[in-house]
Amino acid sequence: MSRWAPLIGITADFSPANRCTKGRAGEAAHFLPHRYCGAVENAGGMALILPATKMNGVLNRFLDVADGLMISGGNFDIHPSFYGEKPIAGLGLIKQERTEFELEVARAALERDLPLLGLCGGAQAINVVLGGTLYQDIPTQLPQADNHQQSRKKEIGGHLIHIRQGTRLREILRRRSIEVNTTHHQAVKQIGKGLIVSATAEDGLIEGIESEQHSFVLGLQWHPEVLAPRHEHQRRIFSSFIAACARRR
Repeated sequence: MSRWAPLIGITADFSPANRCTKGRAGEAAHFLPHRYCGAVENAGGMALILPATKMNGVLNRFLDVADGLMISGGNFDIHPSFYGEKPIAGLGLIKQERTEFELEVARAALERDLPLLGLCGGAQAINVVLGGTLYQDIPTQLPQADNHQQSRKKEIGGHLIHIRQGTRLREILRRRSIEVNTTHHQAVKQIGKGLIVSATAEDGLIEGIESEQHSFVLGLQWHPEVLAPRHEHQRRIFSSFIAACARRR
């Protein structure tokens, strides 16, 4: 890999109870599944893992050296107070530190017009930062919707999505529809300012969003980093993202 490869900041997950490592019991930990770094590296980029932090000036230091930003997914929910709602009974695990950091770093990246890719919960974070809202729990608020928590099918894909003509996503994937792997119980409800819907599931639920006001901002409600090793059209998502980061550099 060239030393001039684009440097991509990827947000890490955070566990206050150290559930992901074999370290000391109760020790807090930042962690990131390798598949995110692997997708970036296989597309020609270099990964820089970004831990959630409140240290003054660190966020801007991160973005000063990064050529692009990826907001990763995770098994947690964005608290509805961030989009002006009160929590309902179906709301899941909250990770306040991670949410605050990801919203702040996403906002800063948008202000800099840094190429931005949000995956699963990362797509939801982009929408919230731009003033959008979320369904807090799909089964509760949209009982007619299909099952979007298909973690058992994560490696192979679980349902179809339809990609809207004229969108960046359609240009990248070169397909009208594809099968994706979704593991979410929340989803984009009202889209944020400057965003458009680029993909929907067969039940009408939003699966893809993108910005019309930035050079490259894409939010995907599925996990292309899992499917990329076996599906060329999923790899194109990362190659297009890395190409945008290289152009900015």
